[in-house]
Amino acid sequence: MAGKFEVYKDSAGGFRFRLKAGNGEVIATGESYTTKSAALKGIESVKTNAGSDVVDLTSS
Repeated sequence: MAGKFEVYKDSAGGFRFRLKAGNGEVIATGESYTTKSAALKGIESVKTNAGSDVVDLTSS
C-alpha cells in the first residue's frame, strides 16, 4: 500500500498534515497553518522537493 498525506485540525484550531507510510507509521509532519489551503500548499511543496539531494550537516 502506498503512503498518504492526511490533513487534520490540531488542538489550537490550526491545520496540519502528516505523511504516513504504507504500514501506517507517521514519517513526517508539517507545521501548523492558519488555513487548510496553506496546509495543502505545504503538502505540494513536500511532494515537489522530495527528490532533492540529501545534505549531511553532521560531517566535519
